[in-house]
Amino acid sequence: MEIRLLVTFEKVAGVLSFTQAAAELKYAQSSVTSQIRSLESSLGTELFDRLGSRIRLTEAGERLLPYARQMIELADEARAAVAAAEEPAGTVNIGTMESLTSYRLPALLELFHHRYPKVRLSLRPTLGDETRQALRQGTYDIGFLMERETEHAGLESEVLTAEPLVLVAAPAHPLSDRPALSTGDLAAVQLVGTEPGCPYRDLFEEELRERTGTPPPFMEFGTIEATKSGVAAGLGVALLPRVTVARELAAGTLVELAWEPPFTLFTQLAWRRGKRLPAQVRLFVEQARRLVREQTEA
Repeated sequence: MEIRLLVTFEKVAGVLSFTQAAAELKYAQSSVTSQIRSLESSLGTELFDRLGSRIRLTEAGERLLPYARQMIELADEARAAVAAAEEPAGTVNIGTMESLTSYRLPALLELFHHRYPKVRLSLRPTLGDETRQALRQGTYDIGFLMERETEHAGLESEVLTAEPLVLVAAPAHPLSDRPALSTGDLAAVQLVGTEPGCPYRDLFEEELRERTGTPPPFMEFGTIEATKSGVAAGLGVALLPRVTVARELAAGTLVELAWEPPFTLFTQLAWRRGKRLPAQVRLFVEQARRLVREQTEA
């Protein structure tokens, strides 16, 4: 079996779309179809059921997939060992989220840009379940998660740091001078937040609903920067990772309210269980671990 055919098979199996696989592999769709048919011919069995515009793996395809992944990973290791390159090279596909990309990762991205120019970092913005699914399918090499749970089915994960959360408001907000706040005190307060699916937004909403019995009033913004602007303009309060509002708290454009979140989130790195991480991915993990540790100790 040719490795290039297995690479195409793994990609199609991951996204369950010939069209999407062709786009990500930068092939014509006809080439992807031809390669899959060639692989099926060599194995003497169909690997995908064609269901109109949809496809799914056959039982034979399901059995082949873990072997294909192992063979691809071994081929990558063999190439790296033979090349014995002194300078790391290759692509790292990374699932991440805005709060980490914008506030935790700039130093890491700068390091790779200057010190490891042959390593290409491809950042894919996704959240939670979508990131985990892409890791299991092999679409991402590595993924950043910010979750309460630290164990995830089918994945290996490493906690980089606990991620402190802070409830913020404009300095003139009526709650800004209160020495202590309960969850009940927030029942009638206008809340500003990012979109549903964001882990701290979802946990905050769940906590308020359980304590007050009613859905909390959220004004949704698409990004953290927009959320902070809305809060600074007096539109409401927001729960955000402390790292995202450190500058505004120091400048006094936002203030921290005296409410302690009853949950803890952990920033984590995750990858598919059993996956042999290529050298450039291992390097990324090592540097991410080091830089986040330095940030939290500073």
